[in-house]
Order: sequence, then C-alpha cells, then structure tokens
Amino acid sequence: MPASLNLSDQRAAPDSSNAQISDADYTFLCKLVYDRSRINLGPDKRVLVTSRLAKRLRQLGLDSYREYCEFLRTPGSGDELQLLIDRISTNHTHFFREVKHFEFVEKSILPAWRANPAARGTTFRVWSAASSTGEEPYTIAIHLAEKLAPAEAGAWLIEATDISTRVLDIARQGVYEAEKLAGVSAEQVRRHFQKGMGERDGQFRVKQELRARVQFHHLNLLEPPYPFAQPFHLIFCRNVMIYFDRPTQTSLVSHLADWLVPGGHLLVGHSESLSGISHSLKLVQPAVYRKPLN
Repeated sequence: MPASLNLSDQRAAPDSSNAQISDADYTFLCKLVYDRSRINLGPDKRVLVTSRLAKRLRQLGLDSYREYCEFLRTPGSGDELQLLIDRISTNHTHFFREVKHFEFVEKSILPAWRANPAARGTTFRVWSAASSTGEEPYTIAIHLAEKLAPAEAGAWLIEATDISTRVLDIARQGVYEAEKLAGVSAEQVRRHFQKGMGERDGQFRVKQELRARVQFHHLNLLEPPYPFAQPFHLIFCRNVMIYFDRPTQTSLVSHLADWLVPGGHLLVGHSESLSGISHSLKLVQPAVYRKPLN
C-alpha cells in the first residue's frame, strides 16, 4: 500500500470529451478500485479520477471512459487494473517523516529489545507496510544503522511492501533528487548516500550496504497470506488507514497484529487512530500501539 494516498489532488480535468464520465462508469471504477485495494474514493473524487486517467485513455487510443471501463471488463485485463491502482494511489512521502516515531524507536523500542534476554542472538525485524518510493524504509535503515552499536550492526533487517508496482521500481533503485533529501542532515547524506556525477549530477543513491538491508515486495495488505517467514518487532503502517472504511481498517489491524511478536509495536500516522476499531493492541502514546506479551 502507498505510504500516503493523497486524495486531495483536485486538479482540473483536461478540457476534452475524454474528461467526461458518466455516473455508471464512475461507480464502476470506484467499485473496482475498492474491491482491489479497499481505497474508498467516494463521490467527491470524480475530478481526481478523470484527471489521473485522461492520459491513460490517450495512450490506449480510447475516446471515452465507457470504452475504458469495457476494456477493464475484458478477460486478461489484470495488468491494466494494476496500472489503474498505480494512478489512483498517489504517494506522498519524504525522509524522516513524522520524526517523533524515530525518537520513540531510539528511546523506547531499541532499549527494550536490547534488554530482553530472549532477543539475544536474534534479528530485529521491521516491516514498512506502505513503503511508497522508498523514503520510509531507507529512513528506518539509516536510523538503525546509526542507533545500533557496531556489535549489533548485523542484527536487523527491513521488509518493505506496497500495492503499486510503479513506486516499488523507484524504491528498489534508491535514487533521489537533491531536494528529496531535505530532511536528511549533511552528515547523513555523506555517510549513507552516493553523490551522482556527470549526467547524474544532483542525484543521490542510497549506498549498497543499506539497500541490501531492505527487501521490497509487491503486496496488497488486504490479501493475505503475506510473504514473510517470521513476525516483526516493529511495523510502520502510516497514513494508510485513513482512506479505508471501518470494516477494512478492522481487518487490516487484525492482520498486522498477527505479524507482531509479543511486545512488538505498530506505528500509525499521527493523523490516525485505532479508536473505534476492535483490536488486541494497547495504546502506548498517540500513533503508537503495542502487542501484549501474552
């Protein structure tokens, strides 16, 4: 799933017949997106949908959204459905977003893990459940590389997932324009990034030793089973659930809780809360939840 589905983009649709969409076609697309991703577009996102899909219609040589809907109904249109999800789910993210979470990891989660006798010799496992273009999992990698002692340096790994194949391709490359590193200190840039030269001037790539710590997977969070061998000490699932309806939120939190070790933590976005959702986790502080030990 995307790190943040920015559904507030209300750019004007292109001034052409392709930008027009009937109630029936819009309802069909909304249901298709919901069934595939549980993103709840609602009636007020019509301009957003037509704006983001107009270019795709031109690429396919289609004159109307009716034709596009018919194309999506044909057998073998699974690839196009993935492209539809990619276009609808805008990914807004940056390095060290919601920095208080990383302060909590440093001051509370890592000390507790170190102090637990059962953790000795084990790997500290983190899941970035909505990794988008990679800024979140690479931020986690930078943080762990800097906060764990040299003797612990080999004892952590990160799994990163997203529903969008497009953003995962970007994330795997780990290459970012200079302006994307606004939240990263000059020393961190020097230590953890390679500066591009020549035609790559102005770009920075996450160093191989950090990229090797992050494994990316294409995953729909609402379609378990998940491709993991072991549960996690820490799960980041931030700024995702606010775009789901309550039943979907409940189902997702249940799946995530199942993949936490006893005592593990779930971090959600600071604008999110599990209030009103039936779950087994305990609130530690706003946007931080813990799985009971028993």
